[in-house]
Amino acid sequence: MFDDKKIILASKSPRRQMILTEAGIDFTVKPVEILEDHCANLPADEIARHIAEQKAKQFPYLKEKELVIAADTTVIINNTILGKPSDREEAMRMLSSLSGRSHHVTTGVSIKDKDQMISFSDTTWVNFKILTDKEIEYYIDNYEPYDKAGSYGIQEWIGMIGIDRIEGSYFTVMGLPIHKVYETLLQF
Repeated sequence: MFDDKKIILASKSPRRQMILTEAGIDFTVKPVEILEDHCANLPADEIARHIAEQKAKQFPYLKEKELVIAADTTVIINNTILGKPSDREEAMRMLSSLSGRSHHVTTGVSIKDKDQMISFSDTTWVNFKILTDKEIEYYIDNYEPYDKAGSYGIQEWIGMIGIDRIEGSYFTVMGLPIHKVYETLLQF
């Protein structure tokens, strides 16, 4: 569909790569890292889009027909962002805080070529059943969710047994709202 474009994914996320591949979009991977400290004064719902824009801006010299896709995902509960856990104890605390409650996941995306950048975000509400300590420990010990915001992957065991309801896009929770990415790519 986009054979006339050279698409660059500015992410090392295997989930984002899988989503683009399953959507039939050819791409190359060139991950970028940025400092996220400067986001503290932004509202929680705007941070993912802002970080995606900062990642996309790391590609100032794109050639004709090149596009970069950058994304960032935040898990937010009670206006508090749950980032990636640094260790097992932090993952336990995060999953315990999500247990039996609703939270929202926002993924921000920026798509940029040499002339323009289009940014957007998409939000999905997620509800976890009450998780037992044994379920949380099993998940952490077997899936090691240290590379995931909020300490979980919806597509993994904890999502299968623990999430009883979502309102919005499943793919937004995975890290790339592909329905909106596709529509935005058509604009280029």
